[in-house]
Amino acid sequence: MRATRPLRAAFVLAVAVDLGCLAAGLRAGHLAAKPLLMLLLAAYTARAGGPRLLVAALLCGWGGDVLLLSGAEPAFMAGMACFAAGHVCYLVLFRRLGPPRARARGLAPAYAAALATLVVLLWPDLPAGLRLPVVGYSTLLTAMAYTAGTRCGPVAGLGGAFFMLSDTLIATGVAHWPQPPAPDFWIMLTYAAAQFLLVRGTLDARPAPATTYGEVRSATP
Repeated sequence: MRATRPLRAAFVLAVAVDLGCLAAGLRAGHLAAKPLLMLLLAAYTARAGGPRLLVAALLCGWGGDVLLLSGAEPAFMAGMACFAAGHVCYLVLFRRLGPPRARARGLAPAYAAALATLVVLLWPDLPAGLRLPVVGYSTLLTAMAYTAGTRCGPVAGLGGAFFMLSDTLIATGVAHWPQPPAPDFWIMLTYAAAQFLLVRGTLDARPAPATTYGEVRSATP
């Protein structure tokens, strides 16, 4: 665990710098800090022995982050595709961790209702060319968030919920809905928290390694 602390600290520092730059209106600082976030978190995850699919999901997030730095519509679409690929990685990984937890299965109607409400409200205000991609992406994101909570536990579930909140802020901005002050600050705050909680929840949900015969022998007085 000690070997991962410098990478975790570097990630937290990069998040703090990025958020500080957004709060102060320093776009150049944001452009420099944002691409570091998922690279540092992926390095932390790999160093902590995280599954390859978890690292892949974070690297997909890094690709999406870089692409979304551009305001062009093709870059937005490509960025959304990168994040969608990351959600697929998360979904496959979470399903490998075991069956759904019985107490969490009742969350399905709530997630379905949240998705349906968002789609119905956003649809008229989205650009025509983005409506179907946004609906498809939102469905995949909701499935990821639900699976995180039902297969990995509350920490990853909270990460999935934060991811939904972050991307909802982006979608309402695209639809030209009223935004909170400094919307990019809140988007990045919830996004960074989401990715870290997904990582932490997944690492905590890993099955404990089996004890080998040699370990048993060495532990015997």
